[in-house]
Amino acid sequence: MSKKNKKAGNPDYNPKVELNIPDDEIWTYQVEGLAAPMIGKSVKNAKAKKILVVAVLVVAISLSIFFSVRTVHSDTFNYKQLENGWEFVKFSNPGTYTELTIDYADGDESRPITEIHEYAFNCDDKLITLNIGKTVEKIDAKAIYSVWNLQNIFVDKDNPYYCDLDGVLYNKDKTEIVCYPIDHDKFLRERFGYTDLKDDKGKPMEELWGPTEKYDEAFFQKYNDEVRTYVLPETVEVIGKLSLNYANLTKIVIPEGVKRIEPLAFFKATSLAEIVTKTADGKEYTSLPEGLEFIGSDAFSYDQALTYMFIPASVTEIGHHAFWDTVYKEDGELRGVTEMHVALDEESFKASVTTGDHWLPWYDSGPFKKTISVNYGAERTTDS
Repeated sequence: MSKKNKKAGNPDYNPKVELNIPDDEIWTYQVEGLAAPMIGKSVKNAKAKKILVVAVLVVAISLSIFFSVRTVHSDTFNYKQLENGWEFVKFSNPGTYTELTIDYADGDESRPITEIHEYAFNCDDKLITLNIGKTVEKIDAKAIYSVWNLQNIFVDKDNPYYCDLDGVLYNKDKTEIVCYPIDHDKFLRERFGYTDLKDDKGKPMEELWGPTEKYDEAFFQKYNDEVRTYVLPETVEVIGKLSLNYANLTKIVIPEGVKRIEPLAFFKATSLAEIVTKTADGKEYTSLPEGLEFIGSDAFSYDQALTYMFIPASVTEIGHHAFWDTVYKEDGELRGVTEMHVALDEESFKASVTTGDHWLPWYDSGPFKKTISVNYGAERTTDS
């Protein structure tokens, strides 16, 4: 066999130099200056070297898995040490958690979780059940924001700061609603047997948005009463920040003792059509309660199913954009909250009520935006 040195760019390239290797020596031929081929020969300490290589590989793979698991764990649960315990900072669901218990950092009872940070569960779409342990003292109002499939929040009965009522989160003495889980209505559909809904063509559907040939008005009303109506306990005085954001409710019943509706309380609760106040003696009237003092910014933003709003004389402050985008145009007509009814006369209202920017709904009118009209000195509707 003849092999010519044809390496391009080699200054020693000489096309006349040939390396002649006999065919029967091709695997054993020794080139001058190089070690002899090892074909067919045992290698010194070969077994030991193989064991060493295998050991190195095992260690490398183990370390890789270890650090990989640590990384995933670190990315999934993030904590911060505080003076009085640990803060649950961030939960990044790898897609496997539908239920989570918040009590101890990494399950270590020497590291009790006392606070839950803002946006700790932001936009999670897998969690269904959240359990709050007995050590948790503070939950930021934005901690459970946009947890789309959350049905229930349950609290350890020994927690001195929080409790739940049938999966809805309250402070311990039930004077403030903290969080109505966004998908709580799905839990109620299962409880009341609305799990086999079908449209008029027999196709399965998860929920009922209106009467159909199969489900008449009476059925739809019963469905809304059982699934999409929520009655706050009579102890409630504060409807907390973001507490009912995105809630799939058509009706909310508020006790007359409510003093504050915090910012973003009903933010994008777009199905909410009716607000009813219940008095201590069991009577009801439409809209906000007498005795209410504060309506926070964006409290009812984008709630276009509302058609009536009455501001009682007790209100002293209304935040910016409190009723933003609750009015809209459809087929050339205004719909939603088309007029604001206020108990005080105009002079008294402007003298005693602090209002933020654009507290009234705006709507498009040609090239301009207009605010809805205000009916000052109004009487509350008698409809309920």
